[in-house]
Amino acid sequence: MNSLRPRIPRRAVHGVLLLDKPLGLSSNDALQKAKRLYRAEKAGHTGTLDPLATGLLPLCFGAATKFSQISLDADKTYRATLKLGVKTTTADAEGEVLQTREVNVTREQIDAACRRFTGEIDQVPPMHSALKRDGKALYEYARAGIEVEREARHITIHGIAIIDWQYDELTIDVRCSKGTYIRTLAEDIGEALGCGAHLSALRRTGSGPLTIDGAFTLEQLSAMSDAERDAKLMQADTLLADWPVVRLDDEGAGRFLSGVRRRLPLADAPRVRVYGPQPKAFLGSGHIAGGELISTRLLSPIEVQGLLNTETAESTL
Repeated sequence: MNSLRPRIPRRAVHGVLLLDKPLGLSSNDALQKAKRLYRAEKAGHTGTLDPLATGLLPLCFGAATKFSQISLDADKTYRATLKLGVKTTTADAEGEVLQTREVNVTREQIDAACRRFTGEIDQVPPMHSALKRDGKALYEYARAGIEVEREARHITIHGIAIIDWQYDELTIDVRCSKGTYIRTLAEDIGEALGCGAHLSALRRTGSGPLTIDGAFTLEQLSAMSDAERDAKLMQADTLLADWPVVRLDDEGAGRFLSGVRRRLPLADAPRVRVYGPQPKAFLGSGHIAGGELISTRLLSPIEVQGLLNTETAESTL
């Protein structure tokens, strides 16, 4: 008797899903659950969220996976809650308490501390992180009680807005460049205030042009029919929504998809999204240099048609 589960048939699914990742689930676990719901052949996420973090996790399916790096490199927005007066081994609520101090701060001091860490700064990655050293993640060294030297990374904190402050709990919104560790920021703010702090809650609310508005939970997706679920997928060009548009005729589209450069009467641009003559015929990304359109990332003709079919399916619901 065969006790193995029957294999679920996979299908070609193309598009971007805005997932609201739940607490306690790793980004990869969330991705695999969504992939099973869609029975998708190919899927990937666009940047890891710690299990203790919730919020926006854009997932790419099929052709959209070619552009996942764009979202990975994009600026991020977070809502972070800091527990003042308590420093932990991991700089977040998962670690053991290292030190407790009295909290005696003013709003002016909090404003000054936030300003101190706004702009271009150098940040030392935490030991409890997935960064690799000699093939091992830093958190593996940390769990073994070994601390290794880490090189500071250049990051940008575009803005910190104070949302709420109640004695030993501070809630802030942070807009930052990729590679920023919010728990390190929380710990640094705590040290600047003289009382210490750790990150007690974190929610990602934005990634590039994408926001948590319109994101769906796994529970919501599970309750939908296949057609309803498919309709929640956004087009692959959603990841490039803030890039300039170049539209080509049939001949130009064919040349672009073949990787052939094309001279256009357009100003140079470091990145553009390119379309064929049909309104939703997204072809890929490119850049314009010296008056020439040069492809960067191309879709195959089959993928272009797959995205058009996805759009057609959405419009008939």
